[in-house]
Amino acid sequence: MEEARYPAAPEEVVNRAGYASDSMPREETFSPEPETLVLVIMTGGTICMKRSPDGLIPERGFLEKAMAPRPEFNDGLVHNPVDVSTRDAETLTTLRSLRTPVSAYGKRVRYAVLEFEELLDSSSIDSKGWTQIARAISRNYKLFDGFVVLHGTDSLAYTCSALSFMLQNLGKPVILTGSQKPVADRRTDAIANLLDSIDLAGHFMIPEVCLCFNSRLYRGNRATKVSASAFDAFASPNLPPLANITAMDTNVAWDLIYRPTALRPFSIQTDLDLHHVACLRIFPGIKPEMVERVLQTGGLRGLVLETFGAGNAPGGADNAMTRVIEEAVQRGIVIVNVTQCLTGGVNAVYAPGLVLGRAGVVGGADLTTEAALTKLSYLLALPDATPETVTKEMSISLRGEMTENAQTTFSHPAGTLTPQVTNLTAISYAVAAGDLQGTKDLLRHEPHWLLNQADYSGNTPMHLAATGSNLEILRFFLSSGGSVHMRNFTGSGRTPLFLAANAGLVGHVALLRQAGAHLHSDELEIARLHASRRPDVWQLAGVPVAGSTKTSV
Repeated sequence: MEEARYPAAPEEVVNRAGYASDSMPREETFSPEPETLVLVIMTGGTICMKRSPDGLIPERGFLEKAMAPRPEFNDGLVHNPVDVSTRDAETLTTLRSLRTPVSAYGKRVRYAVLEFEELLDSSSIDSKGWTQIARAISRNYKLFDGFVVLHGTDSLAYTCSALSFMLQNLGKPVILTGSQKPVADRRTDAIANLLDSIDLAGHFMIPEVCLCFNSRLYRGNRATKVSASAFDAFASPNLPPLANITAMDTNVAWDLIYRPTALRPFSIQTDLDLHHVACLRIFPGIKPEMVERVLQTGGLRGLVLETFGAGNAPGGADNAMTRVIEEAVQRGIVIVNVTQCLTGGVNAVYAPGLVLGRAGVVGGADLTTEAALTKLSYLLALPDATPETVTKEMSISLRGEMTENAQTTFSHPAGTLTPQVTNLTAISYAVAAGDLQGTKDLLRHEPHWLLNQADYSGNTPMHLAATGSNLEILRFFLSSGGSVHMRNFTGSGRTPLFLAANAGLVGHVALLRQAGAHLHSDELEIARLHASRRPDVWQLAGVPVAGSTKTSV
């Protein structure tokens, strides 16, 4: 597949007001506050468009024209360029960076904008565009703390859903956003959506593909567009927002955050079988011949069927439409049943829904149409996929995209939940003592997001386990959703991998690397110095043997 191409960055430096100046200094400015690094990937859409005699058209130079002149995006100082990969992970180019002022959380976010050479209208994006986005994130995964993808709103929910499946074992935030009005318009939602997305990606370790719009953060594969004109354009009908942004604070629902638990590193699956799936909406009076015509489409492997209410369609067991559907299932076409309703899901409580299930149709629970279509495309493209394996996986939540019917919930009686600091302290003592069973007991009835919560010293339980005496505690934390990318900013800004390598714990380093851990770019210089003493453990931690090839743009 053809790779995405990126335009060369302009030679001149742009000042705070957006004017070019060849004489401005390029020295990096020192800042005592912690700094995170975010890559903004511009794919196109209304947010970057300008008005012309022919209507709205995309405009390049988003960082210089839209972000540099605004103090909320630019602290007014000049910073060194950042390394960005545009072709492969080994060959780096440089892009200019801006930095936000200090946030309410005492951090700054430094960022660069990577623009696709062909800026797309979202109605034109397809699996090729999704692959370009996934590869851009994959190439730069180890260079940045988080990613923001700017995208048109029309197909934004489809892209969010697709990327949630394509980005496997994701451990960092990937936040998609756009706007209903261009950033240059006098009355626009672009500024708030963009600033919220950068702040979320730079401040909160939410390892999901998310959609940020109108001061809310949604799980990407749960979101759908509900308005063509309102600023409140998106909703997540069957899952509350992951975060709400207010004038005073950002409230993250940490108990809702989905985290990878497999001990495997981040990877991408770019082959989606999008061109061999279809979507059909059932309506009163639809003829069986219409359904059959769709199911006879050459090469068709999957169909998303939008039905009435809780999963009902016209007819009965001997109905012609039911026979058409059953014959298609027997030919190996995977058919998924989702509801046309905005809220709720497919639940076979009525006879018509039961008939479809007995005909071999997969109940899609509360999947959105966007998530059902992209999940089906993802599963059909996996190696050795069969109708049987795809049917089974469609009924299982892979990225938090659906509520499984068999799922149970646990809630504490009011007032009996021990204070968070008490839990963190107890976990710390258990880790220090190497007490595996004790850590399991402490987490058994508590939300596992505590694993990524910092104590007074800035260390999370993951940091403590990375240098603890019991490797199995670290393995348990990883399999429970502990993040390998958190840094102890209150301390020295170190990752668990750095601490494990610095302690010479080869087994801990190997396990963290297996789970996708890598050294942060800020740690590499000191890691190279340490590598002279223990080259075995630091090489295992990923300290490069030879420097990367860089080309300046």
